[in-house]
Amino acid sequence: LQTALGQYLDLTSADPARVDFSRFSMDVYTAVVVYKTAWYSFYLPVALGMRLAGITDPTLYVQARAICVEMGEMFQVQDDYLDCYGDPQVTGKVGTDIRDNKCSWLINTALPIASDKQRNVLEANYAKKSDGAERAVRTVFDELDIVGKFRAYEDAANARVLEMIAQVHGMPTTIFTMLLAKIYKRNK
Repeated sequence: LQTALGQYLDLTSADPARVDFSRFSMDVYTAVVVYKTAWYSFYLPVALGMRLAGITDPTLYVQARAICVEMGEMFQVQDDYLDCYGDPQVTGKVGTDIRDNKCSWLINTALPIASDKQRNVLEANYAKKSDGAERAVRTVFDELDIVGKFRAYEDAANARVLEMIAQVHGMPTTIFTMLLAKIYKRNK
């Protein structure tokens, strides 16, 4: 159910035929990420492992959910970043979020800080199926230092997760530290 809700939000946040940035926001993005990625890919497997290990303390499940949601969000933000800036030879895929009108972290970070001129460029070129339009969007992203903002976000998210892990008492935290080590600074 959680994943289906996230998928629905993802599909309804953008009209594939036209750009409507009023449908985009960091709140919408976060809801998509939490339901579509964090819950299914991070929290559910950890919670099931906890059940199998006989952990019954509800507080530990609340902590695990918070940690996993934070890691799931970090993972999806990284995925959005790699979609635009990743090396296809390393990632194994060619990014399409800009052309597909995705409500990604990059566009949601750019919109609130873009000048009127930059926003006009984004509106004229986002969701267009051409190399030139994609380059124009990337140029605005570069002007707004989206790469620097991503790096700052990733470092801050990593620090938050480490702090949250340090607060867990009553179960081993290796699963969290191992997951975090796999995703922090990943390039694919």
